[in-house]
Amino acid sequence: MHLFLLPFLLTLFSSTLAQNQEAIYLHRVKLSLYDPDNTLSTWNTENSTTPCNWYGIKCNPLTRSVNSVDLSSSNLAGPFPLILCNLQDLTSISFYNNSINSTLPEGIATCTSLHYLNLAQNLLSGMLPKSLSELQNLKVLDLTGNNFSGKIPVSFGKFRHLEILSLVENLFDGEVPGFLGNISSLKQLNLSYNPFLPGRIPPEFGGLVNLEVLWLSDCNFVGEIPDSLSRLSKLVDFDLAANRLRGVVPGWLTGLTSLIQIELYNNSLSGELPNEGWGEMKGLRLLDVSMNQLSGRIPEGLCSLPLESINLYENRFEGELPESIVNSTNLYELRLFGNRLSGELPKNLGKNSPLKLIDVSSNRFSGELPPSLCEKGVLEELLLINNSFSGGIPESLGKCRSLTRVRLGYNNLSGVVPDEFWGLPNMFFFELVGNSFSGQIAKTVAGASALSSLNIYKNNFSGNIPEEIGFLENLKDFSGSDNRFSGVLPVSIVKLEQLGRLDLHNNELSGIVPEEIGSLSGLNYLDISGNRFSGNIPIGLQNLKLNQLNLSSNQFSGHIPELYAKQIYWNSFLGNPGLCKEIDSLCDRRGGARSMGYVWMLRTIFLLSGVVLIVGLVLFFRKYNNVNVAKRANDKSKWTLMSFHKLGFSESEILGALDEDNVIGSGASGKVYRVVLRNGEAVAVKKLWGGSKMVDEDGDVEKGSGRNDGFEAEVETLGKIRHKNIVRLWCCCTTRDCKLLVYEYMPNGSLGDLLHSSKSGLLDWPTRYKIAMDAAEGLSYLHHDCVPPIVHRDVKSNNILLNEDFGARVADFGLAKAVDAIGKGNNSMSVIAGSCGYIAPEYAYTLRVNEKSDTYSFGVVILELVTGRLPVDPEFGEKDLVKWVCTTLDQKGIDHVIDPKLDSCFKEEICKVLNVGLICTSPLPINRPSIRRVVKMLHEIGGCDNQLKIVKKDGKLSPYYYEDASDQGSVA
Repeated sequence: MHLFLLPFLLTLFSSTLAQNQEAIYLHRVKLSLYDPDNTLSTWNTENSTTPCNWYGIKCNPLTRSVNSVDLSSSNLAGPFPLILCNLQDLTSISFYNNSINSTLPEGIATCTSLHYLNLAQNLLSGMLPKSLSELQNLKVLDLTGNNFSGKIPVSFGKFRHLEILSLVENLFDGEVPGFLGNISSLKQLNLSYNPFLPGRIPPEFGGLVNLEVLWLSDCNFVGEIPDSLSRLSKLVDFDLAANRLRGVVPGWLTGLTSLIQIELYNNSLSGELPNEGWGEMKGLRLLDVSMNQLSGRIPEGLCSLPLESINLYENRFEGELPESIVNSTNLYELRLFGNRLSGELPKNLGKNSPLKLIDVSSNRFSGELPPSLCEKGVLEELLLINNSFSGGIPESLGKCRSLTRVRLGYNNLSGVVPDEFWGLPNMFFFELVGNSFSGQIAKTVAGASALSSLNIYKNNFSGNIPEEIGFLENLKDFSGSDNRFSGVLPVSIVKLEQLGRLDLHNNELSGIVPEEIGSLSGLNYLDISGNRFSGNIPIGLQNLKLNQLNLSSNQFSGHIPELYAKQIYWNSFLGNPGLCKEIDSLCDRRGGARSMGYVWMLRTIFLLSGVVLIVGLVLFFRKYNNVNVAKRANDKSKWTLMSFHKLGFSESEILGALDEDNVIGSGASGKVYRVVLRNGEAVAVKKLWGGSKMVDEDGDVEKGSGRNDGFEAEVETLGKIRHKNIVRLWCCCTTRDCKLLVYEYMPNGSLGDLLHSSKSGLLDWPTRYKIAMDAAEGLSYLHHDCVPPIVHRDVKSNNILLNEDFGARVADFGLAKAVDAIGKGNNSMSVIAGSCGYIAPEYAYTLRVNEKSDTYSFGVVILELVTGRLPVDPEFGEKDLVKWVCTTLDQKGIDHVIDPKLDSCFKEEICKVLNVGLICTSPLPINRPSIRRVVKMLHEIGGCDNQLKIVKKDGKLSPYYYEDASDQGSVA
């Protein structure tokens, strides 16, 4: 009997010893990690000798040995704990969504039993370990959202049982390798959002015959879609979006009948969609081929499928929308905006479909709106901007209580808006702009409790604005200009505490403006010009921070509030006869006292005398100066001209205009002149002078060897590159003691000068967003499209120039360096170069420079655009703008950070852009995104990518919403 029990006791004893040893290993793991939330408090060998009950630990039910460690989202930091590989039966490790940092060691190959390894959303960096492929039992490898760089190791082609490989959102370079096509066991291959070199989709991927998910968005692919992919018969998700693919959508695609999702958006595909085969794709739920150059008609067979989402926007589709789309019983999203589609919408559209979103903006649709659009009662967004729809709003839409956004602007719609439609309770954006609607705003508007934006300008609305408007406590924008509203301004409007914009110009309103309007602290846009308002101007307007104030062409009288009784505001009060006594210039005063005539006569005489004297002196000095300049210019042997574009001017034309009258700027490196050429065009000329300084007027830190460095860097860089968001260098002229750089002229000067001056009101939020996008794309070109890449090293608002349309150009490449010249990310510079407030922390104390240094500086520019503040300000004390923003956010909240001049209706978008700026200014370079990724993030916030997408996250497919691009782009 005892002999029979002996083996059992020995096994039990051995198992207990093993558990004790595993507990010791895991306790050492705990000691190696930073655990601020005390997540691993149960990992204590004093209280328990078996780890099977510890947090995140699972054991084999028979042997009681540890087989799974899952510490997902535990806020842990530190290097990967390689000691885990001592757990002999460990098959699964997950540190998803922590701060595991440093590199992934080659020793990971000693975890020989691993089937599952998930290290996604951490801070791992460096090269991928070649030894990973030695884990022959591995089925899932997820390294998404780290900072791995370099090339994918060739050894990765040797995996034998791997089913999921996810390397999304890292920093891999080199081309996407074809040897991954050797992993025949793969079911998912996810490589999206990496800065790979431009290359073709490897035809070897056609050998992945077990593949179900192919996710290759934003991998810098060029060329055509290879025919070898037609062999992937098990594909469920086919995603090649956001690349630079050309050619046609291949006809074999409709033969992959297992497909549920097809995403080819944001490429350069052309031609027509395949016309045959769609009817066999019974499982297809999402088709997104938006933002390409596709043309022709929408295939009839496509619209007969039980699709859930059809995204064909921003192409060149034409003809009518197939009637068969009314049979799509699963369709909840239809996006067709930005095409050339015509005809009427199918009369029964929405009758059989649970439509939630319809966007057919910017097409050529006509006819009446189908009354069945909200038949299923779930329609949330109706966007029909910029078409030729006619008739009225169907009464049935007044019963569509699910509606949240309605945009019917710029059509030929008319008639009276149904009373119920005004009061839909969930609608927060309501736009009827540029139609011929008539009648009054119904009192039922009081029921629209969620309404934030009411844009009904350029119509024929009439009658009183109802007092019920004051019940809309969430209203931020009320734009009702260019109508025929009459009566008085409702007193209840002063209850709208969130109102930021009130625009009622060009109506027939009368009466007084309530004094209490000055209590609307968020109001920053007030235009009630072109009405019949009378009485005094409310003194309380002085309490507001107004970007726009226009009270002109009314019947106001009395005194102008002291704050606005200044010349810069006079245009806001023109055409009010009762104010002429206050300021003469506000009206055309014919006649007047004889004494006033004498005064004006004397003023005129003195003024003309002064002008004659000044003009005479200017002509004298100019003639004297031009004689000397002409002598220098005519001596062409002294000047060398190097052109970088075809020129329509000579060096003598430039030299003859370098006088003080044409100076538009001056700094440590020289003066800048505006020169008007004989053809009427203008150029900017930078004249460099000798000597170098430690700090220039902009705060530039320039510990260099002298002036030639900046000149040569500027010529070397701008002479070669071509991009719409990089300032153009026309040519350079040199002599032994003088150097001239001739650029395209930017009439709106630098962003810094404009943003931090009294003219900052010109920069509304859409303009600031556009400037950020333009500058980011210019920097992205330098970092990712130049060979070798170029680091600017002096990104700042003063080096971003603005053309007449506020288009942005990155300028001043005097400190720029090619990455090959400085060593990619490792070598140090011998000097500090840059500008105070913009210099990345690691650059200041290590002198190490790479593209992430520019990312930090650009992040500061974003914070300037959002806050309107300087990068360094005495108000910040010892802080700079980055630290001030972080501190203020923590202590006071977002409203104390955003520039008060910005319209509050953009707050959500501004907050998202602010977040991008904070990510860019992360103290650790490894945590900063590449500029290419910054471009993508900004584009998603406010550009054409802001559409409903089916997004992969953590290996799953899930829908999420952005504000869509038609808010800005559909009405051009």
